[in-house]
Amino acid sequence: MSTPLAFTVRESAVAGKGAFAIRPIMKGERIIEYTGERISHPEADARYDDESMHEHHTFLFAVTSRTVIDASRGGNEARFINHSCDPNCETEIEKGRVYIFALREIPVGEELHYDYAYERSGDETAEDERRYQCLCGTAKCRGSIMEPKATYLKRKRAETAKRAAKKRSVAPARKK
Repeated sequence: MSTPLAFTVRESAVAGKGAFAIRPIMKGERIIEYTGERISHPEADARYDDESMHEHHTFLFAVTSRTVIDASRGGNEARFINHSCDPNCETEIEKGRVYIFALREIPVGEELHYDYAYERSGDETAEDERRYQCLCGTAKCRGSIMEPKATYLKRKRAETAKRAAKKRSVAPARKK
């Protein structure tokens, strides 16, 4: 027996359809699992070519460096939870499964959102920024559904430091 949904799907002022609470949702509550067909990143890229799309619109969720969930195929209502730069939900990956949790209490009627935080590559163009434009309209809106630039820079610094530490730990001993 499945648990009834905590939300309903209907038109959203943010983008297309959205998920709206139909009962109070408690802080920390696991709301739903994000489901769909599990595919590779190359398969996801082949299915959804951003360059040919007028507007970025997919139901993809990267789970690992190898696996993406495509909720447009076999997915559930979780795919309708929109992005916000000031979200009331967050995602957590547990043993290869993606769950959506409430960050705070969510009253009946409020739209559910999480921060998509698409990973940046560092070479985004003005066209990329337009394609991934955020429409959340919150006071904290950063204008993009991509991760904040500061988060990208912090991640890159950490990766560089990790590579440097690994290089130091495997450096050959010098002869005297």
